[in-house]
Amino acid sequence: MSQSTEVVSAKKEKIFFPNLDGLRFFSFIIVFFSHIFATQYDYIKEEGWYQVFKGRLFGDGDMGVSFFFVLSGFLITYLLIKEKQLTGKVHISSFYIRRTLRIWPLYYFCVLFGFIAFPVLKSAFGQVPNETADPFLCSIFLNNFNAIYNGPPDSSILSVLWSVAIEEQFYLLWPILFYLASPKQYKFIFLGVIIISIIYRTVYINQALDLLTLGVISDMAIGGLGAYLSIASISFLLKMEKIPGWVHLIPYIVTGFLIYYRKDLFHNGNMIMTVFQRLIVSFFFIWIILEQNFSKRSLFKISSLKTISKLGKYTYGLYCLHTLALLVVATGLAKLGINKHSWQLWLIELPVALALSIFLSYISYHYFEKRFLKLKDRFAFIVKE
Repeated sequence: MSQSTEVVSAKKEKIFFPNLDGLRFFSFIIVFFSHIFATQYDYIKEEGWYQVFKGRLFGDGDMGVSFFFVLSGFLITYLLIKEKQLTGKVHISSFYIRRTLRIWPLYYFCVLFGFIAFPVLKSAFGQVPNETADPFLCSIFLNNFNAIYNGPPDSSILSVLWSVAIEEQFYLLWPILFYLASPKQYKFIFLGVIIISIIYRTVYINQALDLLTLGVISDMAIGGLGAYLSIASISFLLKMEKIPGWVHLIPYIVTGFLIYYRKDLFHNGNMIMTVFQRLIVSFFFIWIILEQNFSKRSLFKISSLKTISKLGKYTYGLYCLHTLALLVVATGLAKLGINKHSWQLWLIELPVALALSIFLSYISYHYFEKRFLKLKDRFAFIVKE
């Protein structure tokens, strides 16, 4: 029996993490806020709210991307370990097919749009296209190295794909490690990857660490470690279930503190903080993930926010397409001359750009991505409800 036939005919085990979608959406919001309000007017940039919003809270979307990485590490590792428990091995080819069906369709749509449609649209608006991105590097999921070598792409829709490329590189490696390792060796995978990442960040500290795969792969390893502990350690899971709700407030408070003071903490020339930045942040992110999904004493479950959880299902499209929505809205408002005051940014640009992002991701999910997602489950031993 072929592996594909084996997967299709096997009885599927179902898992359900009701709070992951909501966490994904909030990760997206961090990225979205980091890209909005790119005003050209200095008098707006000098206003107090702008200094706090863009200077402190959402100057960059790295914290949101880091959360995405930890989430991916958690879920992918959980599925791989469960698959090996259920079937006795990790089916690498089936894993690659599942990831291809989930990631590639929208990714390559964005690549084609960025290199073909975007320059045409830019010319139509009277602007000169100046794309510096390498089509070859983008076509083989090396966008992060393209950003290092060639700088940010001219096309806004290409500018966020570097993190998708890093995730794809992670997907290439991760199932092989779990295929080769025995359950007793899993912890050495996480420990080894974390140590390699620390060494790499130390050696290449003056490089663009957050664009280098080995510089950020500890995020995925921390997420994977959380998944491993939740499966392999009954005592860990029991402790997580029984920790008082007020204790679980700690990662949320610390995360807010890290977001607000990230420049003071991690971009102040302190080598130790630069090297260990992602480990520190990822520790509190995985705590939040574990608390939301396994604690029985949580003060709040994000799944109670039904709309947020529902929107979380569209997060991949939201992430890939929101810069296009932002560009369309910002360009339109500039043409109409209604982007010159702060209230116009808050009451017009933000809600319209977010609504357009949601609309585009909804269309993408239901009329494009979903066609491939239906095929994806045929190659899964474990499916998400």
